[in-house]
Amino acid sequence: MLTFSAHKRFKNWRQTLCITALLSLLPFSAHSTEGGIGYYVPGTAATLIDRAPVQTGWVFEAIYLNYSGDLNANVDLPIAGLVTAGIDVQLNSVVPGAFYTFENTVLGAKYSVGAFASWVDVDVTGKIESSLGSLRRSESESGLGDTTVIPLLMGWVDGNWQYNAMLPVHAPTGDYDVGRLANPGLNYWAVDPTFGVAYSNMESGFNATLFTGLTINQENSDTDYRSGRLLHFDGSLQQMVKAGDGFVTMGVEAFWNNQISDDKNQGGLVGPFRQKTAGIGPVIGYMLPKGKDNIVFEFRWLPQLDSTNTTEGDYFWLKFVYQLGTGKK
Repeated sequence: MLTFSAHKRFKNWRQTLCITALLSLLPFSAHSTEGGIGYYVPGTAATLIDRAPVQTGWVFEAIYLNYSGDLNANVDLPIAGLVTAGIDVQLNSVVPGAFYTFENTVLGAKYSVGAFASWVDVDVTGKIESSLGSLRRSESESGLGDTTVIPLLMGWVDGNWQYNAMLPVHAPTGDYDVGRLANPGLNYWAVDPTFGVAYSNMESGFNATLFTGLTINQENSDTDYRSGRLLHFDGSLQQMVKAGDGFVTMGVEAFWNNQISDDKNQGGLVGPFRQKTAGIGPVIGYMLPKGKDNIVFEFRWLPQLDSTNTTEGDYFWLKFVYQLGTGKK
């Protein structure tokens, strides 16, 4: 049970809650579709701090992702116009971003806009199929990743419940070359309409969150390859505990995604190539109200437990958020 003082601070913090990752919209490489790489990233948004903001003002974020995974050598994987037999991936990405929440409501919801850039360091090893046979090749690249613009982010609050809607747009601004295994960018546009529902019990500190989205990819004009549509779910159960001047959050996060349409590629390189993956792991964070401002740290570990036609490995997230308080709801 939260004390009266803690309950009051939790309620005020919840009213000013910001979204740290804008679910399924970070502009670095995830693992699905063409090249085992796509815009949906498990763990991007699934927890208490990933809900849409409901306080007017600015939010600044810094996010770090580490991923390592591999795909069985028996699976042929299309990458940047090549076909590999299996793949090993090591990825590190830093994603700075910001967004602004307007004072006036739209359709009864708080309305926000924002954008995220990214810097990506990626190492890829795989066997290339060629007329000379299989050749093992390793490549490393660092550079600007793709950019995500969020023209629509809305949050409705109804008692202990919050409902969210957003439309991230992924722009191919990242470094990309045909015939290169390691590419910081993906070289195609995509949108990811996403909806969420969340419950918070301000008396006990219990929170439950669920998001679902549909990633709609456009064609890679350099390879004539179009990745299929991806349906994804991310959710969490968390408990808040008073600790010092803030709150510790502890819980579990899970994800499931399934490609619901075939990849389309000129020449039929690897067939329909539908992918799916699921996973579950712990999440822990600390929330510190500082007057009207809010500071949030969160760590997530998401091991993939079941994957088809995509790499399988571990996602490690570290997120930092600073919300400038205005005192306006």
